[in-house]
Amino acid sequence: MRLLTKLSHKHRHGHGHAAQEAFEGKGSHRYDRHVGRIFRGTYRRIAADVANLVPSGADVLDISTGPGHLLVELAGIRGDLRVTGVDLSADMVAIARGHLEPFGDRATAVTGDVGALPFDDDSFDVIVSSSALHHWPDLDAAAAEVGRVLRPGGQVLIYDFWRAPFDEMTAATAKVPAFADRPARRTRFSAWPVPGLFYRRQEF
Repeated sequence: MRLLTKLSHKHRHGHGHAAQEAFEGKGSHRYDRHVGRIFRGTYRRIAADVANLVPSGADVLDISTGPGHLLVELAGIRGDLRVTGVDLSADMVAIARGHLEPFGDRATAVTGDVGALPFDDDSFDVIVSSSALHHWPDLDAAAAEVGRVLRPGGQVLIYDFWRAPFDEMTAATAKVPAFADRPARRTRFSAWPVPGLFYRRQEF
């Protein structure tokens, strides 16, 4: 199994009630328009990278999917994949479902928390996330849940800014049996539309 960690923008999943409110109601629609316009190229690059790594016919989960832009790009590239998004915001999930509707029953989104994922054990072959690691409040809980819903031999790919808590996530995953024997590797990965801003790739 590999935990592939890369950097993305910082607009999702701030701590606290006020931060979460920014992604509800009208805020969710503003966010959808904002990221759809500014970060479309980033999502396309990340989706292309994921598409090159995941096996045929995989079940893919996108944690903190927001309005679902990453899954839209991924589902468009790989027609063999079944994709699911999960997000704290019910309004974001509603927007994501609308974006994913053209892909039929192989694409959906649900409301849920990374620390208590609403899925059965061993549900997914691949787990991805972008722009959220640096806002996850409990990395131990997140790592445990990711390990629980991931199928044996699966892949985890997390994307975030270079300042994201990669070392802390490495320590958290080391406590999870599914990840305990996976050495970490980290490299720079450029997927940002603005020159000079880079992502990191951390693999387990």
